[in-house]
Amino acid sequence: MPASLNPFTFWLGLSGMAPSWFVGAAPAPHATGSTRGSFTRGVCPEGTYALFLPPPSRNPLSLLVMLHGCSQTGEDFAAATAMNEAAADAGFAVLYPAQSARANAHLCWNWFQPSHQQRGRGEPAMLAAMTLAVIGAHRIDRRRVYVAGLSAGGAMAAVLGEAYPDIFAAVGVHSGVATQVAIDASTALAAMRGVGNASCDTPTGVATIVFHGDADDTVHPSNVARLMAACAGNDVVIDHQRIEEGGRESTRTRYKTQDGTVIAEHWNVHGARHAWSGGSGEGSFADERGPDASARMLQFFKAHPRPPESDDRSSTGLCDVRG
Repeated sequence: MPASLNPFTFWLGLSGMAPSWFVGAAPAPHATGSTRGSFTRGVCPEGTYALFLPPPSRNPLSLLVMLHGCSQTGEDFAAATAMNEAAADAGFAVLYPAQSARANAHLCWNWFQPSHQQRGRGEPAMLAAMTLAVIGAHRIDRRRVYVAGLSAGGAMAAVLGEAYPDIFAAVGVHSGVATQVAIDASTALAAMRGVGNASCDTPTGVATIVFHGDADDTVHPSNVARLMAACAGNDVVIDHQRIEEGGRESTRTRYKTQDGTVIAEHWNVHGARHAWSGGSGEGSFADERGPDASARMLQFFKAHPRPPESDDRSSTGLCDVRG
């Protein structure tokens, strides 16, 4: 992060917010990622992306959409999280949409603007269309499509989970905030500092896993409570477990419905700052000490497919994402 920038201002990327749409070349091979499977990048009307496909299998793939943090690219985020390696083992394809510098000067997703917080508008609509394009181009299990992100990407992942529950079965938020806690830069900065109210009166019921370091001085850890309230509400059974993994202790809190179903999971990573837990030094904003957020998120997602009776309001995407 540039030394001249306040970390809060940098996280928002408070300049250069005009929307941008890209049309261009077909996907080309890219070296970053798992040695098993393929990792390609490309351009389409909905935006630029990188796409990881695991080795061929007889079974339909699960799909994870990974939203990078500020100043990152999809390839950098893939390297930082080592998600492609974990996905190859778990049978997941991974889509890494890329934010445009014309849309946000610091490559942050514009989660704090009302025009990017709703279904059918702005960045959520673009990301949903790109996700549907991948589903249409590959053998994806429609019940097993998920979204996760870091920091600003985590905030946008929460938006997508709320806006498109017919596409995304569960959400992963690492060092992010809940939906609708901000309507502009000022309220966004307040939310990041831990000031503000819960995002909604009625819980969404979208299964959510959250990782957050209790030493995070960029996004205050109190935001986790808002995330849990937004997805699970108050009528839940809570249990805590102390876990040591990767040379660090964490407290895992599970939120269960009255019938015992885990609706949400929070990993409070003790001593961790604003970085992907259990990540790789090959990318930015990664903490190589555990727990392994990538593996734990995939484990959580596997346990939370979308119910078969879910309403499917989705439409066909326009982007030709072949990989």
